[in-house]
Amino acid sequence: MAPRKDGRDGSGGVQSLQRAFELLEHLADTGGEASLSELAASSGLPMPTIHRLIRTLVALGYVRQNANRRYALGARLIRLGENASLQFGTWARPLLTELVDEVGETANLAVLERDEVVYVAQVPSRHSMRMFTEVGRRLLPHGTGVGKAILATLPPEEVRALLARTGMPAYTEHTVTDPDAFLRHLATIAEQGYALDESEQELGVRCVAVVIEGSPTPAAISVSGPEGRLTKEAVDRIAPAVRRVAGALSAQLDARGLSA
Repeated sequence: MAPRKDGRDGSGGVQSLQRAFELLEHLADTGGEASLSELAASSGLPMPTIHRLIRTLVALGYVRQNANRRYALGARLIRLGENASLQFGTWARPLLTELVDEVGETANLAVLERDEVVYVAQVPSRHSMRMFTEVGRRLLPHGTGVGKAILATLPPEEVRALLARTGMPAYTEHTVTDPDAFLRHLATIAEQGYALDESEQELGVRCVAVVIEGSPTPAAISVSGPEGRLTKEAVDRIAPAVRRVAGALSAQLDARGLSA
């Protein structure tokens, strides 16, 4: 369909705005950096159109031009993403509360953002001794249950690239720090349907985490607690509950039209 002279796309939307967001998504798909020619190849848009849109996005701060003359996602997107993540956490809280009521331990919601997992919601347990990973905290994904649950859904080559960028520092002596061993571990997680953090991020803490399928940004929920309460036998009871709530969150995303 030929573009309309008024700049609309025929469905009531503004074509240039649609194309600008498509370029941002193409930048994200390339790992956050691309040349104009690469954007032209991936988007199918003519070079003059891409140049005009990119120039506008750079002026607004949503895209930046690096010293190598390639373009990358700009810092102004961070505030938008962080606010969207916090809103995600707000409407997820009722289901996290249900999970806490059922299993008796702290429930968390985290998203993968710029190679890190960010905790965006938490409902604490009612125990006097409980685990706190505060909202807003950022951690590398290889040492967390939520991070491993998310990475287990990604292609191995994407996981290797992420680990190459972040490294694999040890949070504790139990943290997996070898990429090959970690990828084998992710295959097990994908098969069993949930991830375990066995004192890998904090000594004495066990965590059960499940990815939220269809989330527009990679996300997972978890239940965490001291190993003395969250025993391996308790995991058999808790994991199905975490999977059920993750499925309910996925269904809510779909109902809101937010599924990827």
